[in-house]
Amino acid sequence: MTATPSLRERKKAKTRIAIREHAMRLFEEQGYASTTVDQIAEAAEVSPSTFFRYFPAKEDVILIDEYDPMLVEAARAQPPEVPPIEAIRRAMREVFDSLTPEAWESERRRQKLFAEVPELRARAMNQMAAALDLIGDVIAERSGLPADDLRVRAMSGAIGGVALAILPPGRMTGQPAIGIADFDRLIEALGLLQRGLPLT
Repeated sequence: MTATPSLRERKKAKTRIAIREHAMRLFEEQGYASTTVDQIAEAAEVSPSTFFRYFPAKEDVILIDEYDPMLVEAARAQPPEVPPIEAIRRAMREVFDSLTPEAWESERRRQKLFAEVPELRARAMNQMAAALDLIGDVIAERSGLPADDLRVRAMSGAIGGVALAILPPGRMTGQPAIGIADFDRLIEALGLLQRGLPLT
């Protein structure tokens, strides 16, 4: 049973959402480079120091999301007999199916910024290493192998490669907005990986 968030946790979540929403609005209205942390903080009615308690830097408003921790938690909750890739596929399905239309719209706006701001796209690619570590931890736990085992690293890298092939950060401007169909393709592609990537 999931514990109900405390009042303090709910207030923190509300503040984080407000900061992100005002930041995205300002980025869209006046451009990413022209928007300062002070402007975001003023719009969200918080101090700059409060902003930095939630986001280490301006770009982290776009880069940091809640999905990776949600996916890891959902994967860890799968029955122990479920193989690692299948556990990750089921976790993705649970998380993606739980997203509201508002969450999908927020993700669409985020991906548009990735497409328009090269430095954000570059940072997103750099964050893949951290995501691979999280995936590797799940694989190691479910397989009983060390996180640095070559087999664990290879499998986590293969999963990351599939994700990049299907959902590259910031697809070219003009392409359709990312939606549930893209994530369906990702889950399907991971199924191919699980079966050894058959070509026939």
